[in-house]
Amino acid sequence: MEQEGKRLNKYIADAGYCSRHEADRLIEAGRVEIRRKSRKGEAEKPALKGIPGDRVFHGDTVYVNGHELPKKEPERVYYLYHKPRGVICTLDRSERGNIADAADLPQGITYAGRLDKDSSGLLLLTNDGEMVNQMMRASSFHEKEYLCTVDKPITEAFVQSMRSGVKIRLDDDEHLKKNPHGVYVTTRPCRVKKTGERSFSIVLTQGYNRQIRRMSASCGYNVVSLKRTRLMHLTLGDLKAGQMRQLKGPEVMRLKEAVTGSPRSKTGSRKEAVFSGKTDTHQKKSGTKRDDKRRI
Repeated sequence: MEQEGKRLNKYIADAGYCSRHEADRLIEAGRVEIRRKSRKGEAEKPALKGIPGDRVFHGDTVYVNGHELPKKEPERVYYLYHKPRGVICTLDRSERGNIADAADLPQGITYAGRLDKDSSGLLLLTNDGEMVNQMMRASSFHEKEYLCTVDKPITEAFVQSMRSGVKIRLDDDEHLKKNPHGVYVTTRPCRVKKTGERSFSIVLTQGYNRQIRRMSASCGYNVVSLKRTRLMHLTLGDLKAGQMRQLKGPEVMRLKEAVTGSPRSKTGSRKEAVFSGKTDTHQKKSGTKRDDKRRI
């Protein structure tokens, strides 16, 4: 560990517990504790609640939800998982239908590429918290591809609107904390292709909460089914719902190269309008910083 200590959220991610973004939420929720190393001759110090910005030093012990994190970083593992519809992307085993129980995840394995309960498809499961953090950055422009079915025939106007970017309202808990009326954003330009009378494929380079559902609703459509088929170069292949397989050797090397390379989408410019009742110009400046922290 660095002489000056390691940031608490990074320490939790490096231990393979979750991503840095998720670690921040655990810290803010008061679910992380640090027991500082006692000096020679001193009684053992009690564990204290971690706060954002805390650092962990050699000899300190960190607890998340009451469980001690290993001081030695574990061997990194990577799995592709086909999340079935109905499974919730949460590691909280007290919540019914959680992914930890559904995929029988061992301690320290988390997911990259959150999908909502009603969606299915590809997730990356890993204990490499730093990789998850890099993949989750919208500024990396990593591609995610989906197949979507809606409730009525698709028109060319719908396809063009989705391609160009749609103004949507984000009203999940995270954004309501910033603005009680929600935060309005215009999605990035993306690739959309009609695949049937009521179905289309879409490639995103960002990942707002329930983004495709919100985009479709803004255009007057309701999503009937949604499946992610690709995450960067990783594809669902012939994995059936509930199945997983481990990435090995060259696959892991290629994944690491793809993540650290941070490829930019040809269709994805950095222009992204954000609105919340103030002028568009003001929000564009503040919205760019938030962009790096969004889930994929």
